[in-house]
Amino acid sequence: MESWDINNLEVEPRKPVILDSEKEGRAIVIQLSAGEKLGDHQVHERATLIVTDGEIEIDADGETVGGGPGFLSVFDPNERHEIRAKSDARIVLMLSPWPGEGHPST
Repeated sequence: MESWDINNLEVEPRKPVILDSEKEGRAIVIQLSAGEKLGDHQVHERATLIVTDGEIEIDADGETVGGGPGFLSVFDPNERHEIRAKSDARIVLMLSPWPGEGHPST
C-alpha cells in the first residue's frame, strides 16, 4: 500500500507531482495559483478530478461548475474542458487507463 497526505506535499505551481503511474492509471497532484488555468484541453484517458484545497471553476461543454475541497468531477476520454483556480488550489487528477488509447506515447 502507498498513501499520501495530499495537502502537505510540496508541490510548486506549474510542476505537477506524479504520485503513481501504472497501466491501470496515473495519479497526479497539481497546484494552481489564484487566477491560473489549465486552458481548454482534453486527455485520452477517463479523468477524475478532486479538489483538496482552494476553489476551482470548470468549463466543459458550455457548462460551468465549480467547488472547493471535496468537489469531484469526472471527464470522459477526449472531453474538452478548462480548469481555473478561483483561489490558490490543489487538485488530484486520476487518469485511467494509463496511457489511454491514442495517447502519443502508445
